[in-house]
Amino acid sequence: MRMISLSQGEMLWLLAVTLLGIFSAVFFHIPLFIGFFPGLFALAALCVHKGISFRALLQMGRRGALQTKEVVIILLLVSMLLPMWEISGTMEQMVALFLHFLSPKHFLLLSFLFMMVMSLLLGTAVGSLSALGIPLMSVAMSLHLPFPVVAGALVSGAFVGDRTSVFSSAYQLLVHTVETSVYRQLKKLLPTTLLAICFSACFYFFLDLHVSTRATLHVAPLHVDTIALFPPVVLLLLVCFRIKMKHAFFASIICAIVLAYWQGVPIFSLSSHLWNGSEQLGGGVRSVLFLLLFIALAGVYNGILEELQVLQPFLNRWLANKKSLMSYTWRTMVASLAIAAVACNQTLPIILTGRSFFFHWQKQYSREELARVMADSTMIFPGLIPWSILAVMCSAITGVSTISYIPYAVFLWSLPLMTLLFSAGRQFFSKRPSARLSFPRLL
Repeated sequence: MRMISLSQGEMLWLLAVTLLGIFSAVFFHIPLFIGFFPGLFALAALCVHKGISFRALLQMGRRGALQTKEVVIILLLVSMLLPMWEISGTMEQMVALFLHFLSPKHFLLLSFLFMMVMSLLLGTAVGSLSALGIPLMSVAMSLHLPFPVVAGALVSGAFVGDRTSVFSSAYQLLVHTVETSVYRQLKKLLPTTLLAICFSACFYFFLDLHVSTRATLHVAPLHVDTIALFPPVVLLLLVCFRIKMKHAFFASIICAIVLAYWQGVPIFSLSSHLWNGSEQLGGGVRSVLFLLLFIALAGVYNGILEELQVLQPFLNRWLANKKSLMSYTWRTMVASLAIAAVACNQTLPIILTGRSFFFHWQKQYSREELARVMADSTMIFPGLIPWSILAVMCSAITGVSTISYIPYAVFLWSLPLMTLLFSAGRQFFSKRPSARLSFPRLL
């Protein structure tokens, strides 16, 4: 493997061109993959200037793009899943179940928990907020509850699944980026996940005592359509039996298509939903094509950076003589926060942070530890940065500005603190910080 050396000025120029292109794409509302081309061309120009042949660059980029293949397939299937669940009546039945058990006395706590369950099933913060968040915000309006508080509870619950669900495309991207397994990583995330969920639940429970309302909530009688719940049941069963995620998604989509056709939905409407998605939940193959191109280009970019070890000298200096888990944790978090603040999306920080720090963490600790730190920070930061695409969408759906709901989005800002405390605890209980850590089992 050949390694090229860039000066500090060349590296800063490359990062500036890359991030400026992405930021410009967000600002001018053009596809992200277009904004990524300046950085890719700048990297290619620097490599050619350093003596790397164009053919070698193409081969490196191809290998990098192939690393994103599984993520691209899963993203395609996820884009089909939500509109098929809607057109088959599955989503309507799930929302009705949640609303039926809603109580004004514990509105915030239940909103957080219901949104958490919905997001764990759907694996998307935006989709969950669109499906259940809008009805819950309407109920909050009728109960005269403060909107920023309710929005914070809903966004917190939505990010539980976006970060943790095995159905989440972001979670799948993280797993494939750090080259670990879905279920082994889920076990690694469990301690900080449970801590943050319990802390958030307690926060909303006590907040309910201060913002509770005496208004009554009139809910229509519940009519459970068991058949409409088949698609999510099929998905959950296959996942429980450790069937590959792409096969589980495909089976659930087929189940929803059969159910919708049996209910009389014409083939033309089904194909339209598959391509265009739904008005409420979004989705559809058409909506993710640009994102898939962006992920593929990011794979090409990182493939070149990784094979030529462009970032390693700078990372070596950033992590020089740093062997403690706590130091690795906060330095990785700072780097991912900087990338997320400029990139304005969730995808690029995951790929850049994961691949850039992979070899350092693998050598000193483990890839699972890196994924745990990234899940508790890199995947959460886009929901806290007001100009990030994800935060803007959450704000648009709830009708509350990001700045207003952040103080009440407890899950989002408590997770980075939890992972710092967890790393400090593992370091404290370890006799040899530089070795693989042994810690009292929490599972």
